[in-house]
Amino acid sequence: MSDIVYFEDIRVGDRFDFGPVTVDREEVIAFASRYDPQPFHLSDDAAATTHFGTVSASGWHTTALFMKMFVAEMQKNPGHQAASLGAMGVDELRWLRPVRPGDTLRGTSEVIDKKSSQSRPEMGIVRNRVTIVNQEDKPVLTMIPIALWRTRPD
Repeated sequence: MSDIVYFEDIRVGDRFDFGPVTVDREEVIAFASRYDPQPFHLSDDAAATTHFGTVSASGWHTTALFMKMFVAEMQKNPGHQAASLGAMGVDELRWLRPVRPGDTLRGTSEVIDKKSSQSRPEMGIVRNRVTIVNQEDKPVLTMIPIALWRTRPD
């Protein structure tokens, strides 16, 4: 495939947008019930006794919504996805404000750093700065994923 985007093709400063996704109340509660069952993620009554005021999505749910949007965007360009080898972690994950049912999220990813792997020459490491915003363009999440990318075969 000549349209595969390999590690060597990625440049610091490359940027792309992804999303949107609208946050569904039933999904917020279902996710929290299963993975983060804190009361303020489960009911408005419980959330009313906290600084949240109303039900808010778990930060982990918001992070999962990032992944949903990001992968959907990657799947629009099979050449990009073909060279992706997963990730080795996330730096500086921050949940900046509550995400509420009905919010519409979208994101931006910008390459901030890349380096060749010293131990695995068939791959490189790419760090992106990701920002997720709500419908009011207010940031709700920032993070720096550390992704692995296939290098161009000889």
